[in-house]
Amino acid sequence: MKWFKWAIVGIACIAAAAIIRLYPFNEKAPQQAAEQARPVPGKQEEQRLKQMMLHRDMTATERLIRMDTKGHLRSLAEASHKIPVDKQTAKATELQKGHRQFKSIIWYNDANGGTREVRAAHYKPDAEEQRQIASYISFAKKSLHKGKAYESPAFPQKDPKFYITAEPAKEGRNGVIAIMDLGILGKVKEHQHKNLRLIPYPKEGKYKIESVETDTLRDMTVKTGHDNEKASHYYENEIVVTFKRGLTTTDRKKIMNDLHCRPPQKIVNTYIFRSDTMSMNELKAYFLKNWKPDYVEPHYLYMTNETGIDMGLDTGLDTSLDDTPLIPNDMLFSEYQWNLPIIETTRGWKLAKGNNDVIVAVVDTGVDLQHPDLKGRLLKGYNVQSPDDDPTDDVGHGTHVAGIIAANVNNNEGIAGMTWNGKILPVKALDQTGAGTTYSVAQGIIWATDNGAKVINMSLGNYADAQFLHEAIKYAYDRDVVLVAATGNDNTERPGYPAAYPEVLSVSATDYNLRKASFSNYGDYVDVMAPGESIASTYPDNQYAALSGTSMACPHVTALAALIRSINPDLKNTEVIDIIRNNVIDLGDAGHDKYYGYGQIDVYAALEAAGGGDASLQFWPQAIERKLDRAIERLK
Repeated sequence: MKWFKWAIVGIACIAAAAIIRLYPFNEKAPQQAAEQARPVPGKQEEQRLKQMMLHRDMTATERLIRMDTKGHLRSLAEASHKIPVDKQTAKATELQKGHRQFKSIIWYNDANGGTREVRAAHYKPDAEEQRQIASYISFAKKSLHKGKAYESPAFPQKDPKFYITAEPAKEGRNGVIAIMDLGILGKVKEHQHKNLRLIPYPKEGKYKIESVETDTLRDMTVKTGHDNEKASHYYENEIVVTFKRGLTTTDRKKIMNDLHCRPPQKIVNTYIFRSDTMSMNELKAYFLKNWKPDYVEPHYLYMTNETGIDMGLDTGLDTSLDDTPLIPNDMLFSEYQWNLPIIETTRGWKLAKGNNDVIVAVVDTGVDLQHPDLKGRLLKGYNVQSPDDDPTDDVGHGTHVAGIIAANVNNNEGIAGMTWNGKILPVKALDQTGAGTTYSVAQGIIWATDNGAKVINMSLGNYADAQFLHEAIKYAYDRDVVLVAATGNDNTERPGYPAAYPEVLSVSATDYNLRKASFSNYGDYVDVMAPGESIASTYPDNQYAALSGTSMACPHVTALAALIRSINPDLKNTEVIDIIRNNVIDLGDAGHDKYYGYGQIDVYAALEAAGGGDASLQFWPQAIERKLDRAIERLK
C-alpha cells in the first residue's frame, strides 16, 4: 500500500500548490476561457483603448506625485517645531534642489497669520495662475487652522500645471504649504503618445528619416500611428556595410573620397557611412558594385517599447521555510504596485533578493543618476550618443525601466524594485527623442557585455531584421549574457526585433486581470508575459510616474533573470531562460500559444526551481530550437 500513500501525498501537494498559486490573486483573477481565446482588438478599438490607457497613466501619475509629495511635506511639517528658523529655510532649499516640483514652500504661523516662503528659481506663474494660487492658499490656511491637511485640485483646468497642498505641524495650528508643479503630466502625455504610437513616430530629428515596408523594403510614408506595425524607419542618407575583413586606411580614404563623407563609425568589420549627397539606395548600389561586402542594409532606427544601498539583508538564498509574502515599507508600494504581488515577487523575496555581483545593463535612454530611490544601485555606465558625457536620462524611459528592476526596497521612499541588491549599468543608446540607431543599440549591447553585464534589458524595437544588430545580440549571447527584449505596442503579430531573435527572451504585456494588454504585440515568437499597464516607477527629477507598454513588462523579466543568477550563479544563460519559460502562470491555451507565450512569469516558482536542486531544473532546449526554426522560415 506504500504506492497508495505516496499517491495521496502527491495529490495533496498538487492541491496545495494550486491553492498557494491562486491565493495572491484577487477576485479579478483570469477567466481563461472565451475572453482569452483571441484577445486582439481591431485597429479602431485599439486606438480607443490606447487613449483610455493614456488617461489612466496620467491619472495614476498625478496620484503618485501627490502621495510622494505628501510624505515629504509631512516630514517637514512634523519636524518644523524642532528646527530653528534659519535651518527651516535651508531644509526647504535642500528639498527643492532635489525635487524641482516644489515651486514654493511656505511656513504658516496660525498665531499671527504670518508666512515665510522659500521660492524656487524660475518660478513665474502668470496673473490668472497667481489668482488661483492665492485662492487655494487661503483654503490651505483655513485647513491648517483646524489642524487638518489640504489638497487643491490641479489647475488651470484645461492644462493642469500646479496644485496646492498643506500639512499641519504636530504642535499648535501651524503647518507647511507647498505650491507643486505638475509639469510631469505633460511629459508623460508626450512620452506615451510616442510610446503607445498614438502619433506618427518618429518625427524628423538631426537626420532625415525615411520608412521602409518591412517585408518588401519598398519606401513608404507613415501617416498615422496605425502604420507603425508595417514600417521600419531608417536614416535616408546612411548605410551599414559589413566586410569579410576590416578596411585598410587606403580603402577608407577611397570610399570617403567617392562618397564625399566623413570617417565612418565602426564596430569590428561593420561600418556606417553617411553621405551628404547620396541616398540610402544610391549608397547601397555603390557598395554592391564596387566592394563586394558581406551584407549591406539601411541604418535602422530603434524606438522605446514603453507605452547600492545595502539594506543589511541576505543577498542570496533565504533559508527560511516560511514563504509568506514579504511586504516592504516603500511609500507607494501597497497602493500602487499591483504588479509585484501578481507575479509572486513578494513571496519570491523569501528565496532571493539579488546579489551585487549580478550586473544588469539597461540599454535605453540613460538613467537619472541622482534619483534617491536608485542611490547606490547605479554603476558608471556609458553614453553611446555622446561618449564624453554621463548616461543621463533626458527622456524618462530608461529611469522608469531601471526603477522596476532596482529601485531601493524598504527605504520608506517611493516604490520597491524587484531586486533588493544588484547593480544597474546604464547604457544610453537612445537620444533625447527616445530613438536610437542600429549602430547605437548594437554598440550599447557590445559595451555592456564587455563591461560585465550578466543580464541586458532592451525595452526598444523595430520591425526590421537588421543583421548588424543580430551580430551584436549573438556576441552577447555567446558570452553567456541573458538578453531580454520587449515585443512592441502595435497590437500586431508581426515579429519585432530584437525580441524575435532566437537568442532573446521576448516579453509581451498583461493587464491586472491577467489578459493580454490591448496594445501588446503577439505571435509565435513571444516567450513570456509580464505586467505592463500603469506600472509605477522612478522618473527624472526625483519623481515617480505610471507608464504602460511592453517596455514596462520587459524589466520584470530582466529582474527575474537577475534574481535567478543571484540564487544560482552557475546557471548558463540558456538555463536561466528555460527556468523562466517553464515556471509560469499558464494563460490562454494550455502550453505555448501566440497570445501569451508560455504564460505570465511566476517569480516564486522560478526561484524555487533555480535553487531547488537537479530535480526541479526541467530545462527545455526545444524552446530555443523552435525560435530558430521560425527565424529560418522567415528567411526563406
